[in-house]
Amino acid sequence: MKRYANRAGDSGVEAYRITATSIFVKFRNREQAYEYSSLGRAGTRKVACMKQLAAAGKGLSTYISQHAHDDYERD
Repeated sequence: MKRYANRAGDSGVEAYRITATSIFVKFRNREQAYEYSSLGRAGTRKVACMKQLAAAGKGLSTYISQHAHDDYERD
């Protein structure tokens, strides 16, 4: 996983990993990363936005809490 830049300094996101169809997000208070998939609940638009925010290092945690909170894939 790649360390999240956290340019705003107050993000709950610690790290992320991008694949062709998903983004895996590791939050500070969680042991396990959450998968948001363009093929699943989150959908293409949300995952694309999360990938851009992750690369920019700013806004990812806020976006997830406001738009994709419950859209992660479950076992």
